[in-house]
Amino acid sequence: MQNHERRSRLLDLIRIRGFAALEELVRELGVSESTVRRDLDALEEQGSAKRTHGGALYAGGMPRLAEFDERQPANWAAKRAIAVRAAEVIGDGETVLLDGGTTTYEVARLLVGRSLQVVTNSLPVANLFASEARTDLVLLGGYVSPRTGVCLGPYANELLGRLHVTTTVLSAAGIADEGLFNAHLLLAETEQAMLKAAGRVIVVADSSKFGQKSLTLVSALDKINVFVSDDGLSDGWRQRIAKAGARLIIAEVPPTDADADPTPSLSRRNRPA
Repeated sequence: MQNHERRSRLLDLIRIRGFAALEELVRELGVSESTVRRDLDALEEQGSAKRTHGGALYAGGMPRLAEFDERQPANWAAKRAIAVRAAEVIGDGETVLLDGGTTTYEVARLLVGRSLQVVTNSLPVANLFASEARTDLVLLGGYVSPRTGVCLGPYANELLGRLHVTTTVLSAAGIADEGLFNAHLLLAETEQAMLKAAGRVIVVADSSKFGQKSLTLVSALDKINVFVSDDGLSDGWRQRIAKAGARLIIAEVPPTDADADPTPSLSRRNRPA
């Protein structure tokens, strides 16, 4: 494959996914890591992509979203593994409501090409489905956060009040004994409306989110039907989720090198509850 052909394919992968991990690009292109790094440098110089720890973000066709761009690469291997398990429990033909979290975005990437109705308040998620013929897309309106590309506020909440979806998929800034937390007050109100619209609620969150609180409480644990997390989740939290009456799905995270996941990790089964 010539340089220009390979870089065109590389850019297509990043554009379709929004964020692509380095190890993922190496595997799919069948070239060395150093070659992919050089190609990413060239695409960054062109302004088409942005290098990050562990991969690259698409820089064309979407506004720069500072908070989303910063959070997307963190714990990517766990997010991807969680997304795979979450996508498995969503059936074709469902109406799926997706929030604007970075783990939810990974779920959305795996749903592209499937026969679904997708409702979202996230511009990055909507961008994945905008030209997808097999998916009906509904983008909620309202105030758009310039840092996350998420629509929120009274207009989004009003539309959500008129909808019923099969499954709502939510992320969380923190999960504690009290329930799910979010760092944004207006977004918490929108996510509460998402919960009311759902026949089933799935929360996708890597194990680092458990035992953490943030600005505002979104929901009690017993309002969630399914939690999907990684194999670093402590036994204490596994027991709490069972006590709340929710189903727990654990994703096995494959080993990654330091470049693919720059976040230091604790020994998997010895993390604090």
